[in-house]
Amino acid sequence: MPNDVLVEIKGLQKHFQSFLALAGVDLTIRKGEVLCVIGPSGSGKSTLLRCINNLETYDGGRLYVEGDLIGYREKNGALWEMPEGAIARQRRSIGMVFQRFNLFRHKTALQNITEGPIHVNGISPKKAREEALLLLRRVGLEDRADSYPDNMSTGQQQRVAIARALAMKPKLMLFDEPTSALDPELVGEVLQVMRDLAAEGMTMVVVTHEIGFAQEVADRIAFMDGGRIVECDTPESLLKNPKTERTRNFLQNVWK
Repeated sequence: MPNDVLVEIKGLQKHFQSFLALAGVDLTIRKGEVLCVIGPSGSGKSTLLRCINNLETYDGGRLYVEGDLIGYREKNGALWEMPEGAIARQRRSIGMVFQRFNLFRHKTALQNITEGPIHVNGISPKKAREEALLLLRRVGLEDRADSYPDNMSTGQQQRVAIARALAMKPKLMLFDEPTSALDPELVGEVLQVMRDLAAEGMTMVVVTHEIGFAQEVADRIAFMDGGRIVECDTPESLLKNPKTERTRNFLQNVWK
């Protein structure tokens, strides 16, 4: 694997009983790259993200992050599932932001962010708090450190979720439709945080319906349909001159 490749996916397959969610995905993501993944519902976008973070196991193919096979050990050509502790250690370098925030309702914004660094990474509470306050400032929420999720807007909650993921100092950030559950007027504040991360060189894979955001921020856009990557190219090429009729039809329906 070249030194600048962070994620390498070869022939990835995932079944949910008889349904083939991923039908042989091949993809390479380079360090510092922003890849946006678009496509219709049920095309395998979120499943692909969850496999990268090993929240879903895969049935075939190989998935590597920085050269490490994710979720499995390979012996004599066969895959053997790793124990949960080893999988958890792999996940530490991969941050994930979900549609529905998944914040602890009974903990403040600050406590949500410090939970992982203290209990997983073993950082002292004092240092974790200092770093969490810096992250809250970074996402524009330093004044909401002591607020509980129920007292914050959906946009603020999602920004806390991003800060929580960043607190683990990930090499890779995964975003699964991070604005889909937000009130329309709050989408912009979350996208701005993501723009800032992209500008700072964070490697990001973003499943999104925000085609304009993908056009602005992505280095490449992947269009998925039927569990496959139909097309993957620069925003300029894919959005303005798609190579396949399926991509062209999708864009005509969702982007003007």
